[in-house]
Formats: sequence, structure tokens, C-alpha cells
Amino acid sequence: MRISCFFLPFRGILFPEKPFFDRHPGRGGVPIFIQPDPNETIFAFQKDRLLVCLTPDPRLPRVREIPAAELADELTGRFSRARSADSAWARLPENTPLPEGMCLVPLREAWNLLGEAAFLEAGRARQIMEWIEETNYCGRCGKKMKDHETEGARICEACGLTVYPTVSPAIIVAVEREGKLLLARSPHFPKGRYSVLAGFVEPGETLEQAVEREVFEEVSVRVKEIRYFGSQPWPFPHSLMVGFSAVWESGEISADGKEIEEAGWFAPEEFPEIPPPLSISRRLIDDFSRRHGRFLPSREGKK
Repeated sequence: MRISCFFLPFRGILFPEKPFFDRHPGRGGVPIFIQPDPNETIFAFQKDRLLVCLTPDPRLPRVREIPAAELADELTGRFSRARSADSAWARLPENTPLPEGMCLVPLREAWNLLGEAAFLEAGRARQIMEWIEETNYCGRCGKKMKDHETEGARICEACGLTVYPTVSPAIIVAVEREGKLLLARSPHFPKGRYSVLAGFVEPGETLEQAVEREVFEEVSVRVKEIRYFGSQPWPFPHSLMVGFSAVWESGEISADGKEIEEAGWFAPEEFPEIPPPLSISRRLIDDFSRRHGRFLPSREGKK
């Protein structure tokens, strides 16, 4: 997996108006963010950890339950309201005492504790808040950046540079050969974990070209019949995983020894430990097993 990021900016996003926004009479009718209600749920982060109430059942806290939270600034608030009217985003200062029954959990744990919808929104919140923190100053001239008034962007008044949230596209592919699936192990995986191949898209190439290049670079195999499978936002830190299936065409597996330390062809009943259900990698593996009419043994990882 080569870490060569291709950044796709959001272009021309206009935020909705009411009921999430009101009009500011002093700014020519530009929509402004309305502060959240105390009873709304809140995605509150301390660095990369999410605050969760664990008792009696896991849930997101309410705004009123964490008075120390630093509620979103206007641009962050506009992003938070673009999809949902009943949740807010906030930062939790370091060393803030946590309310009773609450704890900070890694973002990945949000899936198990709160479900897929909350995990996706938490990931979106963290990506946007990190992007805002990283764009306080212009990357071209070094001057202070300000929020764009109507778009999801930041702008430098000194040189005119406009920046949008970063999205780094990456392909992930299930390669099959005669009823077996190509699974590989990265040295960065938990012990014993295998998965399908993945890698970032490079500038100037199509997604299909990225599939061909990544598979050959990592395991020396050529593929054909590349078909789109689906996609998943992956907030670690700001990837968009684009899934494909493909068929072996030529070559024998030879791991590159850097990104991949071991790889092989596996029938479903031979699978080693595989990723948990939260990721598109697992969806690709499950799809392969279903298409081959095989029952998938329970050998998934815990995280």
C-alpha cells in the first residue's frame, strides 16, 4: 500500500437554510449557525477520542451533560447541521473531568457501542474538526485563514486561496482465482490478521489503474475483470475507500516484503483471522463467500 495521497476537494457546497440556520440581517441574508439545544445529542471529542455515556446503555451524551465542552464554531456548526438537526459537535479540553458514567473511547469503538450511523457521523465530525484545526493559516502565503460565509471551505483574504476538506481516495479489492480469495497480511495488522489488498490512488490515474498497480506492486499478480463493488468513508484520517472485485489474470504471488509480508489464496473454509464487520474489507470478503455458496467460519478479529 503506497502512501501517495490524491486530494479531492469539495467544490461549491452550499449549506441548507432553515430549519438548521437563520438569516443574519447584517450580512446580506447569509445563513448563520444556530447554537444547539441543551437536550440535543453531542459528538464531543478530546483529540481523537469520543465521549460516550456507558450507563445504563451506551449512548451519546446530551449537550447539557457536558458543560465543559467547547461547542462548535460557526463553520463546524454549519457542517454538523448539514445532515442532522438534532446533534451537535464539540471539543473537550484536555484534563477535563469526565461526568459520571462517561468515558473517552477510540473512534473505532463507536461502531460496536453506538452502531454504524453514529460511527459514520462521528468519523465525519472528527475529519471536519481536524481539517479546521489544520487550516488556521494559509498554506501558500502563511496568513490567517477565515471561514467561507456560504460554502464548506476556508479562504485566505491575503492571496485568495480557498481550501476544502481533504478526502484521500483509496482502492480496496477482492481478487479471486478458481474459487479462492487473495488475502494478505500487512506488518501493521494485529497479529494473525489477513485482509484484501488496498492502497491510495495516485495523481493522474483512474481507480481501475490504481487497482492494477497496487495488486502488482504488492503481490506481483496481474488482474482483469475489475468491477466496482461499493465505497465507505474511513476517517483514519480522511480516506474514502472505493471497493472493487477482480479476477486473477497472470503471475504467482510474491509479497513485496514492505507493505505485505505474507499472502495466499484461501477458500472460505481456510480463511485465517479476517477484519471485523465494520469495514468494507469484510463486506468484500463476505460477498466472495456468498457468491461461492460457502458458509463463512467465524474467524473475525475483535478490532
